Amino acid sequence: MIGTLNSICKTSLLFALIGLVSFPLYGQGIKGFVSGEDGKPLAFATVFARNLNDGIPTNQNGYFEWNLPKGHYDVLFQHLGYTSQLKAIEVKDDWIEVNVSLEMQTYGLSEVEVKEGAEDPALTVIRKAIAKAKYHKLQVEAYTMMVYIKGTGELSDAPFFLKKKLAKEGVSLNEAYTSESVSKVSFKQPNEIKEEVISIRTSGENNQTSPAPYIGASFYDDKVNDIISPLARSAFGYYRFRLEGTFLEDEVLVNKIRVIPRSKGEKVFDGYIYIVEDLWSIHSLNLKTSLLGFDISVRQQYAPIKEKIWMPITHTYIFGGKFFGFEGEFQYLASTRDYELTLNPELQFDTEILDENVTDIPEKVKTLANKDAPLIQLEEAEQLSRKQFRKLITAYEKEQDKAREEQDIVSVRSQVIDSLATQRSMAYWDSIRPTPLTKKEVLGYVRDDSLALIDKAKNSEVDSIAQKAKRKFNPFDIFSGGRYHFGKGKSAGFYTNWTKMSFNTVEGFKLGFSGFYRKEEITKMADSVTNEVSSWNIKPEFRYGFASKKAYMTLNFRRSVTKGREGYSWGVDGGKFIYQYNDEAPISEQVNALYSLFFRENYMKLYEKAFARFFWAQRMGDQFTYRASISLEDRSPLTNHSNYSFFNNNGKAYGSNKPFQKDLNDQFLVSNQAALLDLSVDWRPGLKYQVRNNRKTPLMATAPLVMLSYSQAVPIIFKGAEVSKYQQVEFGIKHSIPFGVSGKLAFNLTAGEFFNAKKVYFMDFKHFGGNRTVFSNMGAASNYRFLDYYTFSTMDRYFGGLVHYQFRKFIFTQLPGLRFSGIRENLFFNYLKTKNSPHYWELGYSLDNLFRLFRLEMGAGFENGKYSSGGFRFGIATFISINIDE
Repeated sequence: MIGTLNSICKTSLLFALIGLVSFPLYGQGIKGFVSGEDGKPLAFATVFARNLNDGIPTNQNGYFEWNLPKGHYDVLFQHLGYTSQLKAIEVKDDWIEVNVSLEMQTYGLSEVEVKEGAEDPALTVIRKAIAKAKYHKLQVEAYTMMVYIKGTGELSDAPFFLKKKLAKEGVSLNEAYTSESVSKVSFKQPNEIKEEVISIRTSGENNQTSPAPYIGASFYDDKVNDIISPLARSAFGYYRFRLEGTFLEDEVLVNKIRVIPRSKGEKVFDGYIYIVEDLWSIHSLNLKTSLLGFDISVRQQYAPIKEKIWMPITHTYIFGGKFFGFEGEFQYLASTRDYELTLNPELQFDTEILDENVTDIPEKVKTLANKDAPLIQLEEAEQLSRKQFRKLITAYEKEQDKAREEQDIVSVRSQVIDSLATQRSMAYWDSIRPTPLTKKEVLGYVRDDSLALIDKAKNSEVDSIAQKAKRKFNPFDIFSGGRYHFGKGKSAGFYTNWTKMSFNTVEGFKLGFSGFYRKEEITKMADSVTNEVSSWNIKPEFRYGFASKKAYMTLNFRRSVTKGREGYSWGVDGGKFIYQYNDEAPISEQVNALYSLFFRENYMKLYEKAFARFFWAQRMGDQFTYRASISLEDRSPLTNHSNYSFFNNNGKAYGSNKPFQKDLNDQFLVSNQAALLDLSVDWRPGLKYQVRNNRKTPLMATAPLVMLSYSQAVPIIFKGAEVSKYQQVEFGIKHSIPFGVSGKLAFNLTAGEFFNAKKVYFMDFKHFGGNRTVFSNMGAASNYRFLDYYTFSTMDRYFGGLVHYQFRKFIFTQLPGLRFSGIRENLFFNYLKTKNSPHYWELGYSLDNLFRLFRLEMGAGFENGKYSSGGFRFGIATFISINIDE
């Protein structure tokens, strides 16, 4: 009986909420339906009150509701591709229903003198719009606005084997999942956005939807989220333009320009942009692009908020596509209202732009082309050529940049969330929501609100149980990792240790594990933003080889202190352990075990080291980091203890554990001792930053990484005669440079030399990142593809370079279908030369982002121009970056 009553209550509530979509309960204003001539709804049409300089959009079904005070309004109904309609409406004590049918837009073409080979009139429109793009961006010094964001997503398909699991977790196909937020956004030149989130409402998880990433991007910039804008300075290199017609709207002449990418695919737009005549500002746009095979469309409607100041009032973004059997679509609607503008008084001059490509420039304008002409003359001129106007705005922008205190700050973002943001009532949302929910969205809210109550009850019960009992030891944590908290900042646990189980010919099958103990203290600094985090850390690590019957162990003790972006750490570690001769570990334990057990190839070469080390590292901001360490080491070569493999491979024998290098003298592979001093500095010159919520974060891609290191084997007398004695200096530089949307160049250059190398052992040699397996490393410019691991190891001077270039369009990506799928083509060229080695170089080609995850490479290596090795390599897509912490 109780269950029946609950069901009746829920059903009644559901129909009541659905009724709210079309029938508001209080207030007054205008509501209605916007359609085309065929009666079909016009989604996200703009309803704009001219005497308020304010507007709202319709919803996906063409409905709108606008709560307005009593008064008379001139309301303009707009939708791209349709003729605008103006209505005079009086709002009294009730809601006024206004249903509007918009006619298809008719376009006229201005009379032009037709000549053979004459250019399209769109080109002069776009040239003038590009010339004034920075002007339109900079003329508003600051503004505030209210922003309503609604995101609605639907999952339309999923892999068949996951559908039941998704349903069990409450995720249904073809049902709406919606998030809404209302924020007050403030903008200040050059790129500072402050957002105050007033309310948030979500179906599903409580995601904090921020409008800033969507409305903060400007099509007056050269790039919009890394996509070339049609108004970029380089736009003619990426687009062709065609004038489709003109129309008169509210006494403003608007040019409809077709934007045609010269090469369709990612990072370029395709569609239409509408430009206001004489003002050369954006009237509206309807563009689409793609990213990693996902289709993205964007529509924006602008309106004159002040005389000759057009600002966007409606943004619509649609994302859709397929990924590993999942298919869906997500829509973002952003409605911006209540603009308050602060204009830049220095950029309010009204100058006619002349296109020197089609207009004879008057002599009085030509005289202003003098490079030494004062900028004031340009500002006061009634007419300027495009180049002169662009010079004026560029000079102004440079002066503003110099005047800024922190020129290295690229952007400033801050977000404050109201304490009541997630607790607003339904009545509040009905009063503030500028566009009504669809029935599907209301059903989604009812569904998830019901599920949220159930989850809240479950979580409350789980939390109460968790408060009574701390996490208990689970034997599987030794392998999968786990952390146990003891209060007052104390914790202990295990790292992920299943990766430490493997096989090699020195130890046979081996296992290992490492754990940690941590004592942490957090102190709030005086600026109330930065925390000082100090910790004491102890990390033991153990390994055991079943064939060698030997155990190894190290113990690391570290003290770390971090204050914002600065910090330091020092500590000691020591013990006895096994390491690869190349301390950068070019082959992973699992890959080596795979090749050994299946193919009887033991590429990993190991030696034993007993050591004690003191180390110090300090990060002085983000541009400088220096490190120092002193260590005492006792090092010994090792031999194989296992001949086991799953397959005998026709009696094939394992190679020895001695690294392969032609004519390598055994004197370099004897037991020895060393006292080592290592110093290094990392520097990122010209690093740029972004600030979010008063936290300054570096943009590492904006600056190269310059590395300088010095190593010396200190001549301390050990018991015995085999002691290292040498000096080594190394210089390196890494960087990744984008070239518009055409491609991206990544390089990694290294040069170094040994001095006073009186006694050097193979452990001290400079080793290079080789590869003999079919698996390529993560980084595109991180290692050689076909080089043997130790053939080119040296104790003399050396130079190496890894260069990788990614094309947007090359061979197979000439086909639009492949380009739209997100596939990339790469070329790589790697070079290595040591004092006594031949010139080694590699040339290769790869298909990147295959199935959005993988990379397939093919190429060859050459020594003094003669082929030495080659083949195929498989790796992870270059856009993926994975950091695996122990």
